[in-house]
Amino acid sequence: LVKERNGTWALPGGWGDPGLSVKENAEKEAREEAGLEVTAERIIAVHDRGKHNVKVHAHKIIAVYLLCSVQGGAFVPNSETVESGYFGPDELPELALEKNTPEQIALCFEAYHTENWQTDFD
Repeated sequence: LVKERNGTWALPGGWGDPGLSVKENAEKEAREEAGLEVTAERIIAVHDRGKHNVKVHAHKIIAVYLLCSVQGGAFVPNSETVESGYFGPDELPELALEKNTPEQIALCFEAYHTENWQTDFD
């Protein structure tokens, strides 16, 4: 997870950049926000943000959760995040609920531990 400037925590992520694939965007966001070089390996979930997260948004937002493996890198504070850390499922800090819920984080842990994971989607 990465710690946002407001003190809450979230999975690295962000808006998709034009010209980049979902995989490329996920790898870019992990690098920018957590300082990690990752390889996106499989899709965990495709969620309609309005069905899972707080704070109504003017636009339709679809969140794609990907399982990534870390290849290297190290966190450096940046314009979006001030800290990075690993947490167990029972150790989660205060989450940025507009980005990730405890249920979505639990889904990620479940996918990590399930060899033949079936993508969760709305």
